[in-house]
Amino acid sequence: MSAEEDRLARITWSLVAEPSDAVALLARTALGAGAALELAREASAAEALQLLGGSIPGDPATDGGASDPRRRLEQALARWRSRLRHVDVPAQLARAERDGIRVLVPGDPQWPTALDDLEVAAPHCLWVLGDEDPCLPGTQGSVAVVGSRASSPYGEDVAGGMSAALASRGIAVISGGAYGIDAAAHRGALAAGAAPTLAVLAGGLDALYPRGNARLLETIRDRHALLSEAPPGTAPTRWRFLARNRLIAALAQVTVVVEASWRSGALSTARRADDLSRTVAAVPGPVTSAASAGCHRLIRERGAVLVTGGDDVLELLPGADPVAEAAGPQDELDLFSPADRRVLDAVPPRSATTCDRLAVIVDRTPEEIRAALGRLELFGAVRIAGEQVRRARG
Repeated sequence: MSAEEDRLARITWSLVAEPSDAVALLARTALGAGAALELAREASAAEALQLLGGSIPGDPATDGGASDPRRRLEQALARWRSRLRHVDVPAQLARAERDGIRVLVPGDPQWPTALDDLEVAAPHCLWVLGDEDPCLPGTQGSVAVVGSRASSPYGEDVAGGMSAALASRGIAVISGGAYGIDAAAHRGALAAGAAPTLAVLAGGLDALYPRGNARLLETIRDRHALLSEAPPGTAPTRWRFLARNRLIAALAQVTVVVEASWRSGALSTARRADDLSRTVAAVPGPVTSAASAGCHRLIRERGAVLVTGGDDVLELLPGADPVAEAAGPQDELDLFSPADRRVLDAVPPRSATTCDRLAVIVDRTPEEIRAALGRLELFGAVRIAGEQVRRARG
């Protein structure tokens, strides 16, 4: 099979099978993407069982808990063929190209080889939106900073400061683009601006999710890159988020959980990283805080390294200088320029104001004020509704 045929087969698999479809991943790994696709189209369950060696992984979410390998294959073939009837690969690729989305497969120069460590669970392909040369990380020089969506100001400050410190030293920061800790990590890395920050999303890149983070994700897209194994048109779902977490864990040499409750989804990223023999670290929080219970559990039960800032994380990276001090900011205000801080200081702590009033107070033009407010809103410091400007947190 030619490289182009393999490429099209992998793209087809990404359109036909869920990221967590263990039978599809097994078939592709055992037979190759093209031969596995032929099996999906033509083979009977008995023939497929013989080709795959009889050991078929189960998944209660897709096979209903069927214990018989042949029954699992029958159900897999049925769901693949149902989707294959509606797949139009050329149309999908044309639509993606119009949206600026491109596809990477193993063997492409930009393919992140760190994903190969996932072996059978490696994605069929990656859909990428953003920089033409996004410098996708290998296994070194990249850190995943993850945590709860329902974060506290403490967690967000730690995530932002840590990510800024890492990015200022040239370390790529990877996260999932979600609310809370993910967003704080991306913002901190963007503020440092010395290394890429990459968002790995659970849905298609044609509709950025969550919508409330659209401006942040657009900034990451414009400056670096957004990644997903889900093709355009795919809605994010719980199982796709959980499957996505293995990509974040594989792309990073170190995974840091900043804030996570007892059952937080961020803990699945830590488990995936541990399974890959990657270093797992966690940030401690107040002993009374349920938001940090998962972090304390990782430290106590899973042997996660306790870290409190960028310097601690740098020491965990192969080849990093453990003596040099990271230059990243440790306070949220340090993320802003002096001019932007002056605008923020002029916004009342508990009431609204307008751009024109701020221009008078700060003695700058309305255009300069609007530009500063745009930057402050991106970093979550203010909220803008029409002509009204408020602080994000009173």
